[in-house]
Amino acid sequence: MEMQLHQLRYFVAVAEVRHFTQAADLVGITQPSLSKQIHALETDLGAPLFERVRGNITLTAAGEVLLPLAKRILADVETATREVQELVGLRRGRVRLGATPSLATSLAPPVLRRFRDAHPTVDLRVEEGGSQDLVRDLLRGDLDLALIIEPSAGTDPGLRADPILRESLVVASVDPLPGARDGELRITDLREQPLVMFREGYDLRDATLQACREAGFEPTLSVDGGEMDAVLSFVEAGLGVALVPGIVVARRAGIRVTRLAPPGVRRTIAVARRRDVVPTHAGRELRRILLEYVHDATATDQLPAGVEPL
Repeated sequence: MEMQLHQLRYFVAVAEVRHFTQAADLVGITQPSLSKQIHALETDLGAPLFERVRGNITLTAAGEVLLPLAKRILADVETATREVQELVGLRRGRVRLGATPSLATSLAPPVLRRFRDAHPTVDLRVEEGGSQDLVRDLLRGDLDLALIIEPSAGTDPGLRADPILRESLVVASVDPLPGARDGELRITDLREQPLVMFREGYDLRDATLQACREAGFEPTLSVDGGEMDAVLSFVEAGLGVALVPGIVVARRAGIRVTRLAPPGVRRTIAVARRRDVVPTHAGRELRRILLEYVHDATATDQLPAGVEPL
């Protein structure tokens, strides 16, 4: 007996739709070809599988016995194929990670190092941008995962976002700021300070404007529309101050950092993916390693300055 997988697929298709022509369309072959393969299967099995009476197609006793077995065989083959493809995917696959500028330079590097050590042949692609840009790219399918800042209004319903960390914003400046007490500044003390502002699409822009407006004033902007490196360079040039994550200024010797007095401005970091797409094996593995790193860094007090676990 030389039963073929494609013959089982054709048999299951006919059994489900009870129509040879419709079944042929379903599996993508001509009706004569499908009938020929069903006949060959019946010959190999030594029993008819279908009764054809007055245009109605029903299963014979042999067909009733074969149907659940055929479905199980096809399901097992599909499972085996998927598992092997996913295994190969960790050898030759691809994973695309998005991250905000502060996270791309602090959290992402050690996570990607762990992933690279474990899976050296996977193609790693990283995109840096504001959270709004990263959310757009996730929804378009251009990214597999992204480290984003959860907006106060909530994440897009098309995404699954799991909070992992919380970070605090600080005031970056060149000179000491009037109003600072015990190394802390109130948001209202920024009323008279010119601010260097991030471009549209950066959640830092929204966070800064929201904090100032909740404190009762509209900020004065000295420069508007910068990326992270440009904003920090403008601050270093003395053009104004900026609200930034503490982790991005820790290594900038020319910038002074002033904490914000409680409650300050804090943001929730989340790892996000599309809700309606099953992650690839490589994507799941990167997410697992990310959560593992956060757990280990928390346990050993190795999280970046101004970042705390949730």
